[in-house]
Amino acid sequence: KMAQVLAANTNYATMISGPSYHKTKLKFIQLSKMEKHKLLVVVVVEGNIIKNTMIDIEDNLSDEELLNLNILLNSSLNGLTIEEINLDVISKLKGDAGNHSQVVDLVLNEVAEAIKAGEEDLQIYTSGATNIFKYPELSDGDRASELLKAFEQKDVLQELITDVNEASDETGIQVYIGNETPVQTMKDCSVVTANYDLGEGIRGTIGIIGPKRMDYEKVLGILKNLMKHLDATFKNEER
Repeated sequence: KMAQVLAANTNYATMISGPSYHKTKLKFIQLSKMEKHKLLVVVVVEGNIIKNTMIDIEDNLSDEELLNLNILLNSSLNGLTIEEINLDVISKLKGDAGNHSQVVDLVLNEVAEAIKAGEEDLQIYTSGATNIFKYPELSDGDRASELLKAFEQKDVLQELITDVNEASDETGIQVYIGNETPVQTMKDCSVVTANYDLGEGIRGTIGIIGPKRMDYEKVLGILKNLMKHLDATFKNEER
């Protein structure tokens, strides 16, 4: 609905990524022995995203050793983001694991994959793609076809969102004109983006795509108003 309202109010194309976790924290790790030299690793991250996988290990762990490893991993890693699981943390963890440092290495790989999966599970909503036909500089056959195709491809829009987030970790509004635009298929456009933040690391991105002669004052005003309403709505819900 937000995408549709923005498209109707601006007469440009719009996209919005649904809320997802950024800087996701690890919640829980469980190692279980399935058979000799095989462990089931269960990793739970924020958003209750669960990853299960089997790993092959050289060690044949006793029940007591397995329990101690579970305690060590959870006490050392729970509540940390992938950025916080740095070399110092890993070095101390492997030192404390002693002869079982190889198991720690394998588990850390699964932790990284689980956190990455939680942060990349994006839902992207678009509206108003056909608005580009209202602008002669964007409506010729090849150019319009490229832009419409970009709006149908989640990976292209995800690339745009990733580049925007890398450029700014804040919730401020960014303006990209022509070749400044992160996605080359949009190089003839202007793209205005804003990151919204619902708290506790839950964020998303709003994007408005139009011609270079975009009415920037109007677009910035609409985005600022939307951000204010989102902030007020979720603060009220928290209360």
